[in-house]
Amino acid sequence: MAAPYQAHPSAIIDTPCTIGAGTKIWHFCHICADAVLGENCNLGQNVMIASGVRLGRNVKIQNNVSVYAGTIVEDDVFLGPSCVLTNVSNPRAAINRRSLYEPTLIRRGATVGANATIVCGVTLGRHCLIGAGAVVTRDVPDYGLVTGVPGRRRGWVSRHGHPLRSARDGVFTCPESRLRYRETAPGVLRCLDLDEDAPLPAALAVGTQPYRSFHDGLPHP
Repeated sequence: MAAPYQAHPSAIIDTPCTIGAGTKIWHFCHICADAVLGENCNLGQNVMIASGVRLGRNVKIQNNVSVYAGTIVEDDVFLGPSCVLTNVSNPRAAINRRSLYEPTLIRRGATVGANATIVCGVTLGRHCLIGAGAVVTRDVPDYGLVTGVPGRRRGWVSRHGHPLRSARDGVFTCPESRLRYRETAPGVLRCLDLDEDAPLPAALAVGTQPYRSFHDGLPHP
């Protein structure tokens, strides 16, 4: 019986592990024993998923990413090319800390940009966006936009990944989806039209215009 997922012949898949239907595993990947991958995930070239890691549904992992033990990745997460995840804050080759892995939680809809580094022991909130090359050392709130070294929150982004630049009567509007957002408390943003854990409606799940067409002439955050 054919497997419900697709794996390139160069991929190494240890057993036992769980791989959801529709998942695609590309060249030179390594899925370690006891890993769990949800449905419709896509793992680019040279991705390693360590033992005990949990990936949700529709997780997209670009080339050259290692997801180490202690990491939980929820649904609809995007991990950009060559981003770095860790699991020990003070690693030493001479000291065994395998029982002390520090968990990292990447929540639904979060994006980690290319070459960003996530220092272990943090939570990346729902639908947050970590800019390319950032170094994250602390928790990131839902919809937080984090850039720089060390990473700092520079503002908010919508579920479609657009910076929310100005509010009218306290309400931000995404330029692409027209979904509305409000800061309900200092450092807390919520969508007024869709629950943070709800999937996007089908009509909003396909992009129709490039990013810069919405932000022509405005500085990139």
